[in-house]
Amino acid sequence: MRVLLTNDDGIDAPGIQALKRELERVGEVLAIAPDRNRSGVGRSISIATPLHVEERTLADGSTGYACNGTPVDCVRLVALGLMDFEPDVVISGINHGENLGDDITYSGTVAAAFEGIVIGVPGIAVSLSVDRAWHANGAGELHFEPVAEFTARLARVAVEKLPPERILNINAPNVPRERVRGARITRLGRRVYMDELVEVEDENGRTCYDIYNHPPHYREEEGTDFAAVAAREISVTPVHLNLTDHTGLQELESWDVRELLSRSRG
Repeated sequence: MRVLLTNDDGIDAPGIQALKRELERVGEVLAIAPDRNRSGVGRSISIATPLHVEERTLADGSTGYACNGTPVDCVRLVALGLMDFEPDVVISGINHGENLGDDITYSGTVAAAFEGIVIGVPGIAVSLSVDRAWHANGAGELHFEPVAEFTARLARVAVEKLPPERILNINAPNVPRERVRGARITRLGRRVYMDELVEVEDENGRTCYDIYNHPPHYREEEGTDFAAVAAREISVTPVHLNLTDHTGLQELESWDVRELLSRSRG
């Protein structure tokens, strides 16, 4: 099994190092990731910026690659033949922070896994739900090992059995192995965002705005990824890129949009 491993926290992040160690037990791993933290970039790509890739010695002494682009750029570089490596699966993570519910639309971690769909291989996004103050860097002890081991085993199954056009979004509680209660298949939950517009001044006295200033909540519903992580379980959520609202197709037919085009200005 050949694994293209990336993330959005950067090539030097501890999560990607922990996952790499476990994946190397089950296959060949190519690690390429942004050269800095690119959290929250979603599926953005570097259209007008040339991409630079440099070889990097990782913490374990092995070789990885750092790119000045986004997580999606990293996957595309490999898919287009830069490293002469044809992956069987794209795995992104372990993200330093959860990617649950509506959050996945912002996530660079999940976006890189989605790119697996684009290049025709399974994708897996992996995140650790870290209990920390909103926007804080510190999080105490990080327990990457349980979800890293789980993901390595799951990857072998996904390569053989994951239906086309799907990825798996994994989130794990940040607890030692003995405190993980299990794993379950879940659906995406719903976030409740609490942001407000706050006017502040920067160091030069210019007016600017803080709009991401309160920890989000979530709807407490059984069967969701939020419920699983709250119960100290690893959640596994299948997700696809088919965004068409098929019910809406039928409803919108009654709008007669063709008539709107032909209607004369009045």
